[in-house]
Amino acid sequence: MNYRKMGRSGLKLSSVSLGGWITFGGTVDEDAARAIVRTAVDGGVNYLDFADVYALGKAEEVMGRMLGDYRREDLVLSSKCFWPMGKGPNDRGLSRKHIVESVEASLKRFGTDYIDLYFCHREDPDTDLEETARALDDLVSAGKLLYWGTSVWSAGRLKEAAEVCDRRNLVGASVEQPPYSLMDRGIEAEVLPEVREQGMGVVCWSPLAGGLLTGKYDSGEVPAGSRADVTSWLDGQLTPKNLERLRAFSALAAELGLQPSQLALAWVLAQDGITSVITGATDPAQVTMNLKAAEVELEPAVLMRLGELFPV
Repeated sequence: MNYRKMGRSGLKLSSVSLGGWITFGGTVDEDAARAIVRTAVDGGVNYLDFADVYALGKAEEVMGRMLGDYRREDLVLSSKCFWPMGKGPNDRGLSRKHIVESVEASLKRFGTDYIDLYFCHREDPDTDLEETARALDDLVSAGKLLYWGTSVWSAGRLKEAAEVCDRRNLVGASVEQPPYSLMDRGIEAEVLPEVREQGMGVVCWSPLAGGLLTGKYDSGEVPAGSRADVTSWLDGQLTPKNLERLRAFSALAAELGLQPSQLALAWVLAQDGITSVITGATDPAQVTMNLKAAEVELEPAVLMRLGELFPV
């Protein structure tokens, strides 16, 4: 494993990290989740990514029950808030009330007294940015959060937030968490230049494009129990053009002696400014396979071939 500084901050994250979306408290049982985390941590992963909305709090509870298996200082634990966690009008968004209450609830579910990274899970057009930033600044000052960040924010909103924090002398966002993969390069035009300008880190979700870049869909068939089978996540993605590209991608991975997922993760990690890729797993073997991507260095000629195969 290698570790990268999160932008200009002093915090170092494992270049490959583990997330609990869909799996923890959902598609994998607790014993499997425990084995997955143990394999990841033993392999050098220090960043574990969660959100309050993952299984409506159950993912955090599962992680909380195993947190005592590790030295807390060795882990970088994250959570997020924005999405509804109840039926009330204040059970969502980025108001001071919802942020403070969400942080307290996540701390209780994790069974810890601080969260390393805390993300604003989407933009909230109904709340003034200064209210959001002041609430997060207060929570950082109180020691309940160490760093805060954003997830799927536009370049314009990121710039506006930085200006508010500068003007009001508030702790600013240290990291952005966008979707990013060979099949989804939308952040390259505006978001990546903005976060680099601000000195923010970037931790990417869906680096395998929802599983498309693992090779499992190359035949055009949807395996029973796969994400495309049980969710609408990949609806409309298995087009003839995409399948042709995916097969060529898998062939290139084989040529390099890699699994398709390892090549996909290595490509993201080769991009300027990327701190970590967030991976999911349903068993320890998937973790072991994904961790090998941290050791892969792609030659310029390979990066060029991938850029031609998956143009912006």
